[in-house]
Amino acid sequence: MAESSDGQEKTEDPTPKKLREAREKGQVARSRELTTTVMLMTASLGLLVFGPMIVAGLGDVMISNFTIRREQIFDTSYMIDSFLDAVLQSLISLAPFLVLLVIAAIAGSIALSGWNFSVQALAPKFSKMNPLSGMKRILGPQGLMELGKALAKFFVIGACGLAVLYFVFDPVMGLGMEPVNQAIAHSGELIFWGLLAVSSSVILIAVFDVPFQLWNHKRQLKMTKQEVKQENKDTDGSPELKGRIRRTQMDMAMRRMMEAVPEADVVITNPSHFSVAIKYDQAKMRAPIVVAKGADLVAFEIRKVAQGNDVPLMSSPALARALFFTTELDDEVPQALYLAVARVLAYVYHLRQQFGGAYQRTDLEMDDLPIPDDMQFDAKGKRRQ
Repeated sequence: MAESSDGQEKTEDPTPKKLREAREKGQVARSRELTTTVMLMTASLGLLVFGPMIVAGLGDVMISNFTIRREQIFDTSYMIDSFLDAVLQSLISLAPFLVLLVIAAIAGSIALSGWNFSVQALAPKFSKMNPLSGMKRILGPQGLMELGKALAKFFVIGACGLAVLYFVFDPVMGLGMEPVNQAIAHSGELIFWGLLAVSSSVILIAVFDVPFQLWNHKRQLKMTKQEVKQENKDTDGSPELKGRIRRTQMDMAMRRMMEAVPEADVVITNPSHFSVAIKYDQAKMRAPIVVAKGADLVAFEIRKVAQGNDVPLMSSPALARALFFTTELDDEVPQALYLAVARVLAYVYHLRQQFGGAYQRTDLEMDDLPIPDDMQFDAKGKRRQ
């Protein structure tokens, strides 16, 4: 198990922040064997597709350079011009194949962890010049894995190469008996199949190397429990700070809620455990809204503020519980409770009209309100059966 510098075991998976920082430093999972395999397989298939064109193009170059007229022999500039033409024609013939190899090299490199360019990875690291660190890397899991891969490649590719030579020995020996054009075509075919066979053998090594590189990359980025705690603390803040922020937010929400109680039309109570303040402005609101609600001590404060501002208190335990458990602040009253709330507001408006809007506070009760069965709650918030 990997350990940190202070001796703690790195048992925790890397966090998204750790992975992001590692990626910014250029530390991503890469498999050279996968890149090599992709390039070799692409080269084999590229020779199959572009081989005839390459052979024809290079043949034209050879013909043009070995066919020299007498007057060109005495031209001192002919050699340079002929050489430049040969290079240009060769590049034109090889260009599609070379472009294909470049694409394969890029695709093989980014296949495992995607595209990633890091300036930090290009910066020189003098720690890598330390011989002790180098020996540690060589003798570590990564170095042993590289040694194992090198030996595996030697034996696998060597065995495959010997098998290919065994099967093509007779055809190769017979090339000298064939006409030149036929021999060239036949040799190209033998080269293609030989390269494809050797390239295919590398797939076996890549199959084992890719999972190892993913595992090793994750292992190198593992964290201790303390590092995870410290990162969470740095990201989200200390528990004390978060607790202070939550308390401040609750205090602000409480003040805002209490400031809204005097503007409420009615406060519906349990009468002691729950309080819900309702406000309705027909010109501005589609339905009545909850401007304040609370339980126990908060409910008591809501009732206290309501009494101090002559806001009617309506005792209806079933309606108070239904509103408390189905709404949040500034939510509209649920449609299922429209009728019950409408009756409460109608009664309050009737009192205001009767007393001319200057009546003294009166504790009211309404027990026969129409509350649907699915809106019936007990004091713990569970729906009654």
